[in-house]
Amino acid sequence: MTFDVNPDVRKASTLPSAFYTSQEVFDAAKERIFARSWQYIDRSDIVSVPGQASPATLLEGCLDEPILFTRDRDDSLHCLSNVCTHRGNILCEGTTHGNSLRCRYHGRRFGLDGKMQSMPEFEDVEGFPSEADHLPKVPFGTWRDFIFASVSPEIPLESYLADVQSRVGWLPIEEFVPAPDRARDYLVHGHWALYIDNYLEGFHIPYIHAGLNATLNYSEYATELLEFGNLQLGVAADGEEVFDLPESSPDHGKRIAAYYFWMFPNLMLNYYPWGLSINVVRPLGPSLTKVSFIPFVWRPEKLAQGAGAALDRVEREDEAVVELVQKGIRSRFYDRGRYSPKRENGVHQFHLMLANHLNRA
Repeated sequence: MTFDVNPDVRKASTLPSAFYTSQEVFDAAKERIFARSWQYIDRSDIVSVPGQASPATLLEGCLDEPILFTRDRDDSLHCLSNVCTHRGNILCEGTTHGNSLRCRYHGRRFGLDGKMQSMPEFEDVEGFPSEADHLPKVPFGTWRDFIFASVSPEIPLESYLADVQSRVGWLPIEEFVPAPDRARDYLVHGHWALYIDNYLEGFHIPYIHAGLNATLNYSEYATELLEFGNLQLGVAADGEEVFDLPESSPDHGKRIAAYYFWMFPNLMLNYYPWGLSINVVRPLGPSLTKVSFIPFVWRPEKLAQGAGAALDRVEREDEAVVELVQKGIRSRFYDRGRYSPKRENGVHQFHLMLANHLNRA
């Protein structure tokens, strides 16, 4: 199945409904989109001391790739496959400390750099060990206080997040404190891209989010297209909480209530005067998605103020409408719609990126 989206938003139609309902397209997206993307993992101190190893799953529920972060005795950080190269057993089941990794199935031992060190009962095996016996290295990178990984990234992590860094790099992100008590996972009965379609336009805010709409100046709400995503700039209504922007900021002099960054395909970085909410959209099936809200607090006294004050309510309002759209696109009388050039240019950009990736051989 191929997809055609006109690059001129004034002439374009949206993706056909089959994109959101087809299991075949959903499966193709795993390899053509998600396996080539950077995925948020955790704070960069996931392994903070030499000798530590900590397992993770790359995009759980979709790619489900077992990976492992280690910090060797030279204090070097590694990201490795967490699958033993002997018979495919999961190597590390929880955080460990030591000088090596040992598979509890048959005793194969690896260094913290992934190199195989020893294997019982293999004295008569020819051509052993070979490169194939070491743990494969998994591409990874760190940005500010966070760590990302990928199966096969198309671009360097620094390039992927360059526009975010240039816009809000002045924020002391390393001082932001994790707030696990405020973290939430939401199960949405809708396609992952429908959820992102909804996120990428402020068009629906006056109709769906009465509370949020009251905190924003909708007439100044704008979307800026970036190389690998886009930015929705939320300008505050009079009297609402805003960023204290430095003179170096390109937005100095504006009343900014929120920076809503979306980075292709499934990462949202939502900056508010109180801190940051990282949202990761995890596809589970053509009509099931898990959305994780991961907050980091900078100014706790501002949590109950402005555009970032009622995130749970906004999320529930978004879920309700996305689930209705999921039902609607199954209609025999609906296939494609049109874009508002003023309000849906971010959705159009997303659809172009999806089509470009899925149309590859």
